[in-house]
Amino acid sequence: MKSGFVSVIGRTNAGKSTMINSLLGENICLVSHKENATRRKMNVVIMHDENQIILIDTPGLHESNKNFNQLLIEAAKKSLDDCDLIVFVMSIFDSLDEYKKFLDLKPKVEHIVVINKVDLVEPKKLLDKLEEFNKLDIVPNIIPYSSKNKFYKNKLLDEMVKYLPEHPYFFDPEFSTDKTTKDVIKELIIESIYQNLSDELPYCCEVLINKIIEKDNFLTIYADIITDSENHKAMLIGRNANTIKRIGIVARKRIAEVFLLKINLKLVAKVQKKWYDNENFLKKVGLKQ
Repeated sequence: MKSGFVSVIGRTNAGKSTMINSLLGENICLVSHKENATRRKMNVVIMHDENQIILIDTPGLHESNKNFNQLLIEAAKKSLDDCDLIVFVMSIFDSLDEYKKFLDLKPKVEHIVVINKVDLVEPKKLLDKLEEFNKLDIVPNIIPYSSKNKFYKNKLLDEMVKYLPEHPYFFDPEFSTDKTTKDVIKELIIESIYQNLSDELPYCCEVLINKIIEKDNFLTIYADIITDSENHKAMLIGRNANTIKRIGIVARKRIAEVFLLKINLKLVAKVQKKWYDNENFLKKVGLKQ
């Protein structure tokens, strides 16, 4: 029996969260085409034969001088040391520059490379990418993957297990994440915000879960969407509250799918100036220890 932690690292939009959902067979990690959608580290538990693989979904590596983005970058870098293996995920469309930047971080544990989204290209494109890696001084262990078609799923999981220590399970095998119900619901609401709003606005928003009531197979959730200005609040609400209703509809459907319960979701948009610089608020929503 093996059990251990695998940090999933890569630039923003490399498909890390989508890959984890694919391996798990459940859409639990926040997925968005927008950059920096993943804000909080999440442990996802995958049972493979008799072994327990704990995948750590991390914020994407990127360059930024903004305080809030620096917080995300540091969370991703910290996960490089708190694991038994690193899986560096890159899109088939990425240059090797991203991988070289990762090597510059001087990771202390072994790593493998997953070339993601291979279903979107002809086989020759993959062969060309592998040839690029072959020209490096040290060629890493590389596994092609398609989150859509799950090419090489078992091979990838088998490879991860090789690096894990002999150890009793860290988590109950019945649970797919160590996150609380509040944490998962928060991520699903944020995912809906990303899905329903323009490119910039979601980055100005955070979600605060105030109360969850479970009764008779029914979950009632009271949550605030926090943003940084009255203008952004108006955009969140939309004309005749159409936007916030749409956010609620999408989020409610996703929450129901995950928890297999009927959902009543009550969302309120509120303004908190510069919430992203407020240390107490960041701790409250789990963005800072």
